[in-house]
Amino acid sequence: MKLLLVHPSPLMYSEIYLRLEPIGMERVASAALAAGHDVRMVDLQIFRHRDLWREFEDFRPNAVGFSLNYLANVPEVIDLAKAIKERRPDCFVFIGGHSGSFIAGELLEHGAGAIDCVIRGEGESATPILLEAIGDPKLSKVPGIVTRDGFGPPPQLLPDLDRFFPARHLARKRYKYFIGVLDPCASVEFTRGCPWDCSFCSAWTFYGRNYRQSSPEAAAEDVANIKEPNVFIVDDVAFIHPEHGFAVGKELEKRKVKKQYYLETRADVLLRNKEVFAYWRRLGLLYMFLGLEAIDEEGLKAYRKRAHLGTNFKALETARELGFTVAINIIADPDWDERRFEIIREWALSIPEIVHLTVATPYPGTELWYTESRRLTTLDYRLFDIQHAVLPTRLPLDKFYKELVKTQGVLNRKHLGFAALRQTAGIAARLLARGQTNFITMLWKFNKVYNAERQYQDHFRPVKYALKPPKSVGVKPSRSELYIHEARTASRVAG
Repeated sequence: MKLLLVHPSPLMYSEIYLRLEPIGMERVASAALAAGHDVRMVDLQIFRHRDLWREFEDFRPNAVGFSLNYLANVPEVIDLAKAIKERRPDCFVFIGGHSGSFIAGELLEHGAGAIDCVIRGEGESATPILLEAIGDPKLSKVPGIVTRDGFGPPPQLLPDLDRFFPARHLARKRYKYFIGVLDPCASVEFTRGCPWDCSFCSAWTFYGRNYRQSSPEAAAEDVANIKEPNVFIVDDVAFIHPEHGFAVGKELEKRKVKKQYYLETRADVLLRNKEVFAYWRRLGLLYMFLGLEAIDEEGLKAYRKRAHLGTNFKALETARELGFTVAINIIADPDWDERRFEIIREWALSIPEIVHLTVATPYPGTELWYTESRRLTTLDYRLFDIQHAVLPTRLPLDKFYKELVKTQGVLNRKHLGFAALRQTAGIAARLLARGQTNFITMLWKFNKVYNAERQYQDHFRPVKYALKPPKSVGVKPSRSELYIHEARTASRVAG
C-alpha cells in the first residue's frame, strides 16, 4: 500500500527559534516500511501546500496520515483532509499524534466524513495494523482506533523502543532542520515518557506516566547513523537515570561519534545527576533547556513542578560551572500586570541565560484543561499555541500583548540581532561557508513574527473550527480520565 505521511505547518515559536525534524512521523514511517508498505513524507514546516499536492498527484497514495502534535494545527489538517477527499474520495485519511489523541472524537466531527479514523497513542504499533485493516470490518479492532462508529480497543505501548528507528531518508531538505546555532540539527530519542505530573503538561498523561528507555547500544547506533553534526535529544526529561546516560555515552565513545548536542531536562535532575551531565559536556553537549516556569515559590506550586526556587537557581549555577549555554522557559500568567512584566524583564536581563516566555494555556490532556476551561475566552484552535492568551487577562488584552511582546523583544535583543552576531561571528561565518542560513535568518525575524497588534487581531478572526470544553468543568479529573495509555509498572515497560 502507498502511504503518504504529512506534518503540518510551523507555529509562531518555530518560525524563529527552531525547526525540528519530525522524528515521531519518521518512526511511524519506519514501522510502515518494515511491514512492506511504500511510504513518502511531506513536512509542511519546510514545504508548501502546493508541494503537498504535487506529491499527492505524483504518488497517488492509498492512504494519507497526518501527524497532529499541536492544537493550533487542527484547522489546517482538517481542511487538508477535506481537500484530499475532494480530489480522491477513495483515499483513506487518518490522523495521529499527541494532540490528536486527546481530541479524537471532535476531529471526526469537524472532518464531516473526510477523516476516516484517528489513532490514539503511539503510532508505531497501530499504523501497520491499520493499513492492513483498511476496507475490512476488523478496522474497528485496531488498538487505539477511533472511527465514526466509536472507540476501539485501548492503544498499545510500543513494546521495544529499539524497534523502528526514524526513517530519516524520507525527510527531504534536511538542512532546514535546526535549533538555535545548531544548524543543521537532527533529532534523536533515548527515552520516552515522564514520571512527573505537572498540571500544565500532557506528556505524562499521554504515556500514563510510563517511562521507557532504548538500549544504550541501539541509541548510540542511531546517533552514529545521523549525518548532521548536531543532535537534539528530544526526551521530555533527559538523563533521569544517570546510569543510562553513561551507558549511551560509552557506546558513542566506542563508535568514535563526535557531535554537538542540545537537550531538555529539569533543574532537580541536573543537580541530582550532575556527573552524567559533566560527562556529556565532554562528549559534546553544549546547550540545554530548563523549564523553570516561574521565579517565585507560588508559581512553582501552582504548576506543581515539585521543585523549589532554591533548586532552580542552584541548577543555573551548576549549568554555568559545567559550561553549558542554557535557555530558560518562564510561563507568563494572564494575571500579570505591568509591574510583573517589568520584574520579569529585570530578572531576565540580570542573568546570562536565554529566557523565553510562553503563555499559560490549558490544553486537552492536562489537569488545567479541566480546572480552568470554564474561564476560557476563546475556543479557536489556532490560538492554543502558547503565544496567545486564551484565559482572561488582568490587563486589557491589547495591553497584555504589548507588555508580552515588549518583554520578549527586550529578552531577544539580549541574544538576537547585531549583539548576538558579534558574539557568534565565528559560528555564523562557518555556517554561511557551509550554506547554512537558518541561524543567520533567525537573528532578524523576531519583529516580523511577533507583533502585539497581530496577536491581538488574531482573536477577531472568524472561527471555522472550535474546541469543545470538557463535560466536567472545574473538577480535578481522575488519573484514568487523563491517560491515553494505561499506567503500568516501570518493570513491565522498560525497554
